[in-house]
Amino acid sequence: MSTPKQATTPTTTTETRVDPYLVDGSAVQEPPTTWRGRLRFLGPGMITSAAVVGSGELLTATTLGAQVGFMLFWLVFVSTFLKVWVQVELGRWSISTGKVALQGYDDVPPRLGRRGWMAWLVLLMFVQFLTSQAGVISAAAFAFSSLFPIGPEPYSLLSIGTWVLILALIAIAIHAANKYAVVEKVSTVLVLLVTLFAVAMVFVIQGTEFAWTGGDIVDGFRFQIALGAMGIALSMFGLTGVGAGEITAYTYWCVEKGYAAWTGPRDDSDSWVARARGWISVMKLDAWVSWIVYTVSTAAFYLLGAAVLHPQDLVPKGNDVMTTLSSVYDMTVGSWGAVVFLLGAGLALFKTILANVPSLGRQIGNTLALFGAFDWHDAVKRDRWMRGIMIALPLIWGAFGTIVSSPLPLVVLAGVLNAIFLIGVAIATVHLGHTQTDVRVKDGKLTTAMLVISAISITFVGVVGLINSF
Repeated sequence: MSTPKQATTPTTTTETRVDPYLVDGSAVQEPPTTWRGRLRFLGPGMITSAAVVGSGELLTATTLGAQVGFMLFWLVFVSTFLKVWVQVELGRWSISTGKVALQGYDDVPPRLGRRGWMAWLVLLMFVQFLTSQAGVISAAAFAFSSLFPIGPEPYSLLSIGTWVLILALIAIAIHAANKYAVVEKVSTVLVLLVTLFAVAMVFVIQGTEFAWTGGDIVDGFRFQIALGAMGIALSMFGLTGVGAGEITAYTYWCVEKGYAAWTGPRDDSDSWVARARGWISVMKLDAWVSWIVYTVSTAAFYLLGAAVLHPQDLVPKGNDVMTTLSSVYDMTVGSWGAVVFLLGAGLALFKTILANVPSLGRQIGNTLALFGAFDWHDAVKRDRWMRGIMIALPLIWGAFGTIVSSPLPLVVLAGVLNAIFLIGVAIATVHLGHTQTDVRVKDGKLTTAMLVISAISITFVGVVGLINSF
């Protein structure tokens, strides 16, 4: 038996491996043993952060802060903290088994025909993917059109539609090569830029009448919910942090990064356990670093709503959040503040599209493969399908977002499906962790307890959301 290679730089290993989804032992290497060494192998979490910090944070977190002020600031941290346990456990399962989420979902009973119920649900989630991302690319186009209108009117169909097309073509150009390294590098750069932007915007208002104080932050951590704010709190829990799509996509990025292939196929040896635990430790660090990043961004956007909009009794919705805040910056810090805010907002929203084109492209491709469209294990066909899907997605999202101004029935359906999908992901993760994850790579009772608490919380909020939808 050959001696496992020592961990090298992730770029070299990723590029030399032909098929990251083929876990056959040919790419086995020892995991890093130091914190500095582990940091060199982070990456999947940055793609997750890029997908998370978008419309949900910029638009909805800001709106929630505008509604209740600093009172629910603590919930930003609680909601994101609870959900990440499901993400980590599904990542552990992926490294332990060498599989990606959709392959596991198909194993979760009960079965409907030849497929698991979760596979059918993901097929229905195509509707949710369509409506949510159409809204994001339209909002990004709205921000850029506000600054650089095409034609006489910045919010005309011509201007916004042209910007949607520009953004869609940029997304296609970036992902045309279908390379993990490109997705990781672009996501990392944009996540850092957007996080710095969000934090900077929070501190820029310190010189204005909307300055926040340490006392405001302390009040925000009193773990209180005012009478009548329960609905907002539940909405905030559902909208902040990783969602079902990001948790699912994380397993694909862990595999494409190399964590599963570097661990190798599961066997009874102690060396496999040591490698698996080592690469799982890298994955956990990756997940928690990304949690810090998107939690900081979410908290910053919430603070903007609480400090700037709440005192004025302004609760804008949708794209009005951007125009309202940009006008406030224009009045308080000057026109440069409004320009910087709109540029940052547009970048934050477009970053979500850049992360979700490959993320959802993989989920859609894997789902179609499960239903017989092609053989997922055929690397050539898989790559061809992924490329086609990643070209089609931004164009479809852009067209839908531009033409359909208020697709209310689809939006309602998407909300229902999203709530069910998040519940399904939580249940599936608990099931797969219990039945398929090797017990030798689990962490213990505390981690199991946190996973159960996370799953129960997600299920409760999802059920309440479904009841409210009907």
